[in-house]
Amino acid sequence: MRSFSMRITTGLILVVLAVLPARADTGAGSELRCLIKPSQVVAVGTPVEGLIESVTVDQGDLVGAGQVLAVLESSRERAAVAVAKAKSELESALKTTQVRMEYGVRKVERARDLRKTSAIAHNELDEAETELRVAEAAALEAKEEHELARLEYQRAAAELALRTIRSPITGLVVERYLTPGELVRQSPVLKIAQIHPLRVEVFAPLAWLDKIVPGMVADVVPDSATSSPYVATVETVNRVIDTANGTFWVRLHLPNPDHHIPAGLPCTVHFHTP
Repeated sequence: MRSFSMRITTGLILVVLAVLPARADTGAGSELRCLIKPSQVVAVGTPVEGLIESVTVDQGDLVGAGQVLAVLESSRERAAVAVAKAKSELESALKTTQVRMEYGVRKVERARDLRKTSAIAHNELDEAETELRVAEAAALEAKEEHELARLEYQRAAAELALRTIRSPITGLVVERYLTPGELVRQSPVLKIAQIHPLRVEVFAPLAWLDKIVPGMVADVVPDSATSSPYVATVETVNRVIDTANGTFWVRLHLPNPDHHIPAGLPCTVHFHTP
């Protein structure tokens, strides 16, 4: 009976040890699995509708920020810009009204001097002053019309610019959705991934929560790497714990200036913990 009781007790201890989580190694040399991702991925398109005239890049191309990626057919918009530009540069009406106003000022000044000596009747002075007010109103109207023409030119130029699709970031073309001749309806044309810098994402065990801090250095080894580890820096530590598996999320900053490291690779990260 005593032997049977000892066997039961031993069995219970083994069961308890089996269900307890393994103690995480929090010292130097600790490694975790990770994933290398682009720092950002952008679906590039345009808010206007139109036919694609040309696409200047293809999947796998490296593009710079501001580089032209695609152009929509824009003959009507270019014509509108040309007309608006010409109108905005017309200054004849503005100059004519300005000359008339200056002449009116001189005429009123002379009329007032003559009126002081009664050389002209009062109604002649009134007439000169009225002509000046009309000239001032015409000059103001011409100035406003010139400003409206300038704004119309800016609006037309902005609409034309929307028909040229440029890359908002420096990165790699990972998807090309449309080709010349296809219609764009506020949909993406290309997808660009920024791979300098890269992001390394890790789920670390709860025991490491107070040991991994922003600014900490770590070695990252992609699964396909044949060279030395890459040095990354802890950027963000999410202190909200995933209670389902007892882990927390960490993001590292991994420079990749020569774009040698591909994104999307699984990896191993070695934290330089105290």
